[in-house]
Amino acid sequence: MVTSTLSTEKKKEIFREMAQAWEAKDWQKCASLIAPDGVLHSVMLDPCVGRQAFLERIEKAAKPNKHVKLHIQRMGTADEALIVERIDEIIIDGIGRSVPTVGILEFDGALISLWREYYDRPTLLKALGLSADPHA
Repeated sequence: MVTSTLSTEKKKEIFREMAQAWEAKDWQKCASLIAPDGVLHSVMLDPCVGRQAFLERIEKAAKPNKHVKLHIQRMGTADEALIVERIDEIIIDGIGRSVPTVGILEFDGALISLWREYYDRPTLLKALGLSADPHA
């Protein structure tokens, strides 16, 4: 765990920036909030290591007919990590489905160094309109 001197409010502000950029499909902005050697770990998948790999993963997942809204329910810190409870609304061809999600983020300065995502994979696949796991 990296020790961060950021206040809880600053960590929340950075995540709100990430959520806004994600909803706007501003992938460059999203990547700019990740440390150069930062890690995104959707726990059902292998970790994505590095800012460039993060950018490639989110660009690959983006689709013109898909929009994702991150509805933040609550945020707080424990042992310097930011914990974010969300309902991710995935809208495909105008049809929205919800995926309850918890993210735990660690920071190196003002950049996200580790972002772990916890969600129910079958619920996510259903929201994406998939009947089988493409990563299985």
